[in-house]
Amino acid sequence: MTKRPSVIFNAVLLWVSTLLPTQALAEDLLSLYRAALSQDPVYLAARHTLHAAEQKVPQARADLLPVISLGADLSHQNGSAAFNDAADEDRRVRSNNWSLRLTQPLFRPASWSMLSQAEAQYRQAEAQFRLASQDLILRVAQAFFDVMLAQESVSVAAAQVLAVTQQLDLARRNFQVGTATVTDIHEATSRLDLARSQHIAANNDLTIKRAELERIVGTAPSELPILNSGIHLPRPQPDNMNEWVASAQTNSPLLAVQDGNKDIYEQQLARSRAGHAPTVDVSASYGTSYASGSMTSPTDVPVRSRSGQIGLQLAVPIWSGGAVASRIEEAQANLDKALADREAGRRQAIMQARQAFSGITTGLAQIEALSSAVHSSQEAVKANQIGYRIGTRINIDVLNAEQQLYATRRDLARAKMETLMHGLRLKAATGSLTEQDVLNINALLDSTDEKSTQDKS
Repeated sequence: MTKRPSVIFNAVLLWVSTLLPTQALAEDLLSLYRAALSQDPVYLAARHTLHAAEQKVPQARADLLPVISLGADLSHQNGSAAFNDAADEDRRVRSNNWSLRLTQPLFRPASWSMLSQAEAQYRQAEAQFRLASQDLILRVAQAFFDVMLAQESVSVAAAQVLAVTQQLDLARRNFQVGTATVTDIHEATSRLDLARSQHIAANNDLTIKRAELERIVGTAPSELPILNSGIHLPRPQPDNMNEWVASAQTNSPLLAVQDGNKDIYEQQLARSRAGHAPTVDVSASYGTSYASGSMTSPTDVPVRSRSGQIGLQLAVPIWSGGAVASRIEEAQANLDKALADREAGRRQAIMQARQAFSGITTGLAQIEALSSAVHSSQEAVKANQIGYRIGTRINIDVLNAEQQLYATRRDLARAKMETLMHGLRLKAATGSLTEQDVLNINALLDSTDEKSTQDKS
């Protein structure tokens, strides 16, 4: 009888170990983020979009630079011709010529507007890429914390299985000596089945969360570290919501994208209005030509010529069927929409800053309360276990106290991770989220080996 508890204990440990994921070297947030920089398709698409937008500027500038072209042709004519009612005679004429032509725009208002529009498109693409860069940090961090929380849930569920198993074993021993009822055994058995079910569900959730992280970083992550239990999360600096809101209205990448959109349609409007303006180009050409004769001349008289010319070309649009007026109306409507979108972006930036700041302050308060609740729950479990042994508490009291302890542990881990995410979102709302923030979170993590050491202790 004295060996039975240890046998059950070892059997449970073996069963739990088969359900837990295989341990591997821990991957921290920084390594996964850097992997995502070269693997995440969303981020890579944004980078290629920026490169494509960069090429719009030289393309638009080309419409204001000289155009030089070289042309040449060589021909042979064979035929017959009759002169002065004489018989037809065969004629063969060879000719060749070449010319070099240069055109330099002097006055093209639409082309200047197109260049300004291309520059605005590139600025917008830069803002979009900055937004995508910060979004990558947020997505990696969220997926990372989701996996960490899922790992914590598995760990908590496994610990709960072990604790309920020990309580079931104690209930059986007490029943055998007559100090407990069969109801205690049934209650513990029911809780054990529930704990096993929760452990299986936690493992399934961990698999799903790992798959989401793999979708971003390109490879299946190994065992992730945990948050250092002794960390103290600081309040945001500056600790003033209004200052963060003001910064968001000035530096938000989302607002910069909307500003770029507004600039694009302002230049599109100017470009459309330039459809009524004349254009002036200077053109110059130089070339030579040669002909051995003519099909219409009875004698072959070779002709060589060389010429050059320079001049101005003026084009004045008069009427285009109303297309220019319609394009102006369309551009004005698009500009009005861009202004409305910018205002929506400004309000969204304000909302994001306020929500993130409130999330941090609320999260810090929750962490403080839950940390105290975990300590109180641990003491409650010990007190109920002692009370059960001496007969002042029943088995269900111990099980309820244990369940409350593990639920509080999960809530505390979730509150810490959500508070860290709110901190990243606050930085993103103000355009100040960088890799340094990833490094700062890395400093709060414990490796898998350290976690094992803590568990053993």
